Amino acid sequence: MLFPEYDIIVAGAGHAGCEAAAAAANLGSRVLLVTMNLQTIAQMSCNPAMGGIAKGQIVREIDALGGYSGIVSDKSMIQFRMLNLSKGPAMWSPRTQNDRMLFASTWREMLENTPNVDFYQDMVTGLLIRNGRVYGVKTGMGHEILASAVVITSGTFLNGVIHIGEKRFGGGRVAEKASTGITEQLVENGFESARLKTGTPPRVDGRSLDYSRMEEQKGDDTISGFSYLPIKKISPQEQRSCHITYTSEQVHDILKTGFDRSPMFQGRIEGTGPRYCPSIEDKINRFADRDRHQLFVEPEGWNTVEIYVNGFSTSLPEEVQTAALRAVPGFEKCRIFRPGYAIEYDYFPPTQLQNTLETKLICNLFFAGQINGTTGYEEAACQGLMAGINAHQKVRSLEPVVFKRNEAYIGVLIDDLINKGTDEPYRMFTSRAEFRTLLRQDNADLRLTELSYRLGLASQQRMERVIAKKTAVVQIRSQLESFSIEPQEINEFFESTGAASIAEKQKAARLVLRPNTGLPDLIQAVPRFAGAMKGFEKDFLEQAEIQVKYERYIEKEEQLAERMSQMENLAIPEGFDYDRIAALSNEALQKFKRIRPRTLGQASRISGVNPSDVQILLVYMGR
Repeated sequence: MLFPEYDIIVAGAGHAGCEAAAAAANLGSRVLLVTMNLQTIAQMSCNPAMGGIAKGQIVREIDALGGYSGIVSDKSMIQFRMLNLSKGPAMWSPRTQNDRMLFASTWREMLENTPNVDFYQDMVTGLLIRNGRVYGVKTGMGHEILASAVVITSGTFLNGVIHIGEKRFGGGRVAEKASTGITEQLVENGFESARLKTGTPPRVDGRSLDYSRMEEQKGDDTISGFSYLPIKKISPQEQRSCHITYTSEQVHDILKTGFDRSPMFQGRIEGTGPRYCPSIEDKINRFADRDRHQLFVEPEGWNTVEIYVNGFSTSLPEEVQTAALRAVPGFEKCRIFRPGYAIEYDYFPPTQLQNTLETKLICNLFFAGQINGTTGYEEAACQGLMAGINAHQKVRSLEPVVFKRNEAYIGVLIDDLINKGTDEPYRMFTSRAEFRTLLRQDNADLRLTELSYRLGLASQQRMERVIAKKTAVVQIRSQLESFSIEPQEINEFFESTGAASIAEKQKAARLVLRPNTGLPDLIQAVPRFAGAMKGFEKDFLEQAEIQVKYERYIEKEEQLAERMSQMENLAIPEGFDYDRIAALSNEALQKFKRIRPRTLGQASRISGVNPSDVQILLVYMGR
């Protein structure tokens, strides 16, 4: 026999597939990672960056759980920025600019050094299914490989079609063929499929750009990165700068000359594109009152001149792309390495999934990533992590791992997908999380690492760091509550900031509550207090300050989460007959029967279900 029988086969080696393979293998499953091209493992198909608004929180959660994305991002970063620092800590979001090739090679190296992971280059063309249960895969080279569970992470490859102007050809990514066979088989087995669209901008030769005509965007002076482990990072001085420039009415006029050949406007693209990351032609069509749009000029790595033009995603004809770009300040002489293009692909509406990411129709079959209608590396990676964990748990008859909406952004994302579904590429935002004060990027380790350690995924090193952090935060808070600061020690600082001085001594904790006064300010202004804080790591001090400053807001969200959890504890019996409840609205009846919510809380979050429907269901269950 050419292949042994595996515990788990992961089909696809993008961000979701890599995390799924790593998680399942680190938990002890024997994993086969099947990819159409071993040279494109963990490819950054779109922009060379990780994190950003809400996405940075997801990467930190992946890291806290023992996933690899944060480590790989830190090792391959060429720039770091903490976004939204002018807002409250619930909005702070880490982001790295990365070396595209180093990112992929680091991922592959980490996977190759992970015990229990085997690799095979081939196309998965079908699934082996018997009595409603998957037991392996079929490949393009005619192999049948057996496994107890299968995770499909197909990205944009399922029946992918690439569009550039009037040109149209099959492909899952430029210069790579599409994947076929899986969609058709799943539809035959009762699954619903649909089409989505995404796109990418041109890549240009950085040597042909005039950066003096653009705004420089440097990295932060302090680099915290994503991983809670002590990963060696670049110094602030080593960072590569990004740049900002803008389109203009002239650029828009040139782009409009290609609209008659646009696959989007001429109806050749059937799939729905991402609302929050539209193409440049969609922007100027939808926002006709805007005379310019921002473009981010992002380097692709340390040792390449290739540049990613973030904000200029397009599928217009190549000559229109070139002419329009050359009207952008700084791009007058630009040379294009590769034109932008749009890609259409199959996905499966995620209401067909359980909250473990296992499909409802076929046992032990899991979906993760863009096959579920999401967009973004981070959204894909966290789904892969959870699918890998739950596939391992399932084949060993262990309890599934499911996060509530107040426990992780990962929980929000999966809950949104399985209850509300999506008919456009789903992207995570902080606004989607009603408990975002609890779900900060700074405390993902405190929220998630202990659970992951109990599972056997997070390492002993991670757990020891969490214990050290918890201990230090308690000590720092105790010092803040007990340490008194005299007026003469701090009033000079307050006067320099225009704040009101104090007339009598006050506890440090009370002074930290003042607007525009932080723990670092007290440490710098009061030498005696600095001595009390000596020896504590910067991250530990920051965590203690956030807990003190936002204690009331945190308590309020915790109370709300507790009230909501009561609904989550009200389980709906499996096989519950909704047809017996005549008072339910037609929409609620249809949604309940299709989605089969497990709890009353889940039922309440289904799109189209009214509070009155939930009350009726509650009363009926009470009977």
